[in-house]
Amino acid sequence: PTLRRLSHYLLAHYQKGSRPVRDWRTTTNVAIDLMVYAILSVDEKNQVLTTYIWYRQHWTDEFLKWDPARFDNLTQISLPVESIWVPDILINEFVDVGKSPHVPYVYVSHHGEVQNLKPIQVMTACSLDIYSFPFDVQNCSLTFTSWLHHIRDINLSLWRQPELVKFDRSVFMNQGEWELLYVLSRFQEFSVKSSDSYAEMKFYVVIRRRPLFYTVSLLLPSIFLMVMDIVGFYLPPHSGERVSFKITLLLGYSVFLIIVSDTLPATAVGTPLIGIYFVVCMALLVISLTETILIVRLVHKQDLQPHVPEWVKHLLLERATILLCVRDRKKFSQSRTQSLDISRQVENNDSTAKLTPYSCEDPRECGAVGSTRSTLAFAGQTEGLAALQEVLRETTAIRQLLEKREEFRDVAREWLQVGYVLDVLLFRVYLAAVVAYSITLGTLWSVWRDA
Repeated sequence: PTLRRLSHYLLAHYQKGSRPVRDWRTTTNVAIDLMVYAILSVDEKNQVLTTYIWYRQHWTDEFLKWDPARFDNLTQISLPVESIWVPDILINEFVDVGKSPHVPYVYVSHHGEVQNLKPIQVMTACSLDIYSFPFDVQNCSLTFTSWLHHIRDINLSLWRQPELVKFDRSVFMNQGEWELLYVLSRFQEFSVKSSDSYAEMKFYVVIRRRPLFYTVSLLLPSIFLMVMDIVGFYLPPHSGERVSFKITLLLGYSVFLIIVSDTLPATAVGTPLIGIYFVVCMALLVISLTETILIVRLVHKQDLQPHVPEWVKHLLLERATILLCVRDRKKFSQSRTQSLDISRQVENNDSTAKLTPYSCEDPRECGAVGSTRSTLAFAGQTEGLAALQEVLRETTAIRQLLEKREEFRDVAREWLQVGYVLDVLLFRVYLAAVVAYSITLGTLWSVWRDA
């Protein structure tokens, strides 16, 4: 048979242990090509990229030529790869041997051109940058070079045009987490310690993560919890329910972080921005809870507190209400005026209480008292006089008790007003911080997504 005769003719005296050139000064030019088939995995912790590629080699073997007329015009034959010389081209970034299928044959044409086509599962080291996770773009290189032969023996070139290699997605399976953007190719010479140069062909595989899954499972729940924390500020601070509500939110966010901790990429080099985002959100929740505890403490148990200092009233009940455009600032000023009137009334009552039970300002009252005194003296009713004095003392004590209770109520009302104004002020500062933080992160992630 023609195939057997041709195979015996080519391999009968073939020596696969030496480079297939008749003149040793002739350089063997190996053209290589690469097509990415699939992105299998990206291990951020170990900085390893696993890809499945279709790899092709092409070179000329000067001892594998024949005349097609002598072999029934046969111009191409497949030969065992173990029977001929094959260039020792490896990938520098190899870290482990993948499960690649073995292709036992190569194609040889009558001009001596050898084509070696094989699929390879490549596990290579790659410097992965996860700061912009889940909107990250990774650039991993595959460097093909001869491990032993320098550039004078084996030179490398690109089989196809660089533009064709760059946007070739004809065989790429793009249904996974990663999307292939393009493949860049570049030739360069490499030397170690001024020794002979080696030819290198670099392929830069640029891939981008699809962020939809992580946006739905990571970002949206966190955003919802932060929105509920902001809505919680509309609960009345004196009710006490706001503290329990914010503690529940804080516990819920802690459970959420425990659940998503396995989803976030972990590296010893750096922390992704989304991890910093979660930490800042937790800190904001703690700050919100602290602010709520402060306000609740301010509006409760004011019986043992003194009056609100004048500078606090001036800053919060006058300046802050105007600055914050609080609608009830007139009520605050009226209540302040009422408290001042009450304090003046208390002082007047105290000065009145210092008068003797028999002191008077109206002459008619003095006359009535004189007549009563003369009548009592005349009748000799000393016991009635003692009873009257006791009634006056009891009445004075009751009046003082009511005045003190009213004073406590005024103090409580003043601190309650201060608490409400301070709550509005801290809420707006907190809201401004959350909005600025959200706009900054949204801008960064949108820029990374559209890059």
